[in-house]
Amino acid sequence: MSAETLATLAVALGAGWASGLNAYAAVLVLGAVQRLGLVDLPSDLHVLASPWVLGVAAVLFALNFLADKVPYVDSINDMLQTVVRVPAGALLAYGAAAGLSPEVAIIAGLLGGTLAAGTHVAKTGTRALINTSPEPFSNVAASLAEDVGVVGGLALAIAHPITFLCLLALFVALLVWLLPKLVRLALVPFRRMVRQRQRP
Repeated sequence: MSAETLATLAVALGAGWASGLNAYAAVLVLGAVQRLGLVDLPSDLHVLASPWVLGVAAVLFALNFLADKVPYVDSINDMLQTVVRVPAGALLAYGAAAGLSPEVAIIAGLLGGTLAAGTHVAKTGTRALINTSPEPFSNVAASLAEDVGVVGGLALAIAHPITFLCLLALFVALLVWLLPKLVRLALVPFRRMVRQRQRP
């Protein structure tokens, strides 16, 4: 496999992974690096550099940024974001790999959507656990760390694709082990709401 192919796959899978944390941030980062000329993304992702795309992504990122800092509001937001993050991860990964071949693009889209779903569940479960803490600072810190993680992860995927792919493989192995626990944690806030409504 050529270095160029590895670089393309790293961007594709990185976009899928990052979308699971924050799809709007992923679009902003990829669009910004393309628009500023810092990197030449695959041609199907050039549209992310459009001022319209960047503008809408920035507004949605700002709204998500605020909602993600409020305990329990963030968990409701995470559940709603399921319909955004997973499709976004699949579409971005597909677009990044479209220049390789139709078959590879479809596989990349499937993997990107799966990575987005896994990362999304990990984020949702972790934040549900953090919400059990009475103070709000850990929630804010976790949210900021996730935003920084999107930027750092995509930067690593672009600059050092092999390193990123190795770390991504470790993340996937850890996620497979943790996934059942994270799903249970993600449902905790909603079970509490149901119990509170059932009380006389």
